[in-house]
Amino acid sequence: MSVITTAPAKPLITGGLAATGVAALATATVAAVGNFAGISLELNGAPVPVTGFAVLTVIFSLVGLALALVLARTARSPRTAFVRTTVVLTALSVVPDLLVDAAPATKALLMLTHVVAAAIVIPAVARRLAA
Repeated sequence: MSVITTAPAKPLITGGLAATGVAALATATVAAVGNFAGISLELNGAPVPVTGFAVLTVIFSLVGLALALVLARTARSPRTAFVRTTVVLTALSVVPDLLVDAAPATKALLMLTHVVAAAIVIPAVARRLAA
């Protein structure tokens, strides 16, 4: 298979990193507001720090950015492939939230943070990929 060259990597990386930072701040804020409103941040009996939401958002957003970089070089339609893949991965990411030992409100808050991060990162990265 031949390598398909698309948009330069620099705008993709800088845009993806900026979106990652915004998403990390947003998920930490959602968690903090939820906790302030009385939603427990305990999973399996252990408290999760608000910063943990930001850290995991950064880790998984960087994985998504790496995926975008690979697709930008290998896929015929990188934007379509990226959006489809990341939407499926976002849907799958809530499965552990459903299975964890936590209050229903906590599970809902966890799932909300996944959606918030995806809603920020996916479009920001996708718009920098060739259609």
